[in-house]
Amino acid sequence: MGPLDAVPPDRWTSGPTLADLTPSAASALGFGDTRALPVPDGHTVVMLLVDGLGDLLLGDHAALAPTLSAHRVRAMCAGFPSTTAASLTALGTGLGSGEHGILGYSFVPRDLDPDARHVLNALRWTLDTADGPSAARLFPAADVQPAPSMFDELARAGVDVVAVMPGEFAGTGLTLAAYGTPADHRKASSADEVRRTLLDLVGEGDRGPRLVYAYLSELDTAGHLRGPGSPEWCERLRAVDGVVRDVVEALPPGAALVVTGDHGMIGAGRRIDVESDPALHREVRALAGEARVRQVYAEPGAGARVARRWADVLGDDARVATRDQVIDERWFGPGPAAHVVDRIGDVVVVARGDVLLTRPSAEPFETTMPGHHGGWTAAEMLVPLIVAAGEAS
Repeated sequence: MGPLDAVPPDRWTSGPTLADLTPSAASALGFGDTRALPVPDGHTVVMLLVDGLGDLLLGDHAALAPTLSAHRVRAMCAGFPSTTAASLTALGTGLGSGEHGILGYSFVPRDLDPDARHVLNALRWTLDTADGPSAARLFPAADVQPAPSMFDELARAGVDVVAVMPGEFAGTGLTLAAYGTPADHRKASSADEVRRTLLDLVGEGDRGPRLVYAYLSELDTAGHLRGPGSPEWCERLRAVDGVVRDVVEALPPGAALVVTGDHGMIGAGRRIDVESDPALHREVRALAGEARVRQVYAEPGAGARVARRWADVLGDDARVATRDQVIDERWFGPGPAAHVVDRIGDVVVVARGDVLLTRPSAEPFETTMPGHHGGWTAAEMLVPLIVAAGEAS
């Protein structure tokens, strides 16, 4: 499969996805019997989420990441859309986006705001744009994503749950929606900070069932700012591999390390400004999503007409589907849940190849980025599963 080939929706639902990882880890710790992914039994599971670690990108740069490559077990689908907010919530809840309801970088929670007055930027938890006002009062995290997190459920069941994340993540809307309220939050942002924290934790040995979740953002940042495969990106991949190498070497018997990504990434291709064509805004109340996948919220009864206009304008550069088509084809997985149906755009538009559907006025920074994700190409959708277990000395 080529990097820009589409991964069809039936593959997202027929095989393991990122939503299967935490249930599999819970089973390995003795809590539950759902193990779609090969996480070994033991007293400790460390899950490291490397933002932007795509399976195809790892394969193309295997020489820079010998530890990751040596322990790679398989590829799996991140889920749709292939973007951080949706993927982190899938990992934290064990649910697909059609069930947890975080439908991408941004969307309109029309179940909570029927008039579509505001777009929720789910990554920043802001209104309308990435730098808009806080959305916490209008869209409380528990209302947007009411399902319990698996982290909270495991903690209540007696598992020691540790979250190793940047300090600024604590209490944010996305953290609450994706992970709940992990009581033991160890502040760590850089690769070196995460390395030291994980080495300290695995060095404590068997302290009963423990799930350690750690997050690294630097690879994704380099990909967005400099492009996937750029020298800066390659430097960050080497650093990630160094963290993984050191943790693998320190794993005691009964401890396992599982590494994956939340999405891959592609280099920016041709940009189509969807703000500049009046036909694309006729009978449209709100426009959300990101440059690789757009959700279009139409005036009542206008969805089919809006879909035809977008299809006429974009032609072969995008797949344009109505909400009914999206649900029938299970783009967001099984369901969707009742509270999620209204959140799906009346029209959903997925860019083909490396095309970007940009909004220069609403998203000036995002429009110029050289690296993007969110769509359903193999380079964006496929993430690796990397597993290593501690061995007896």
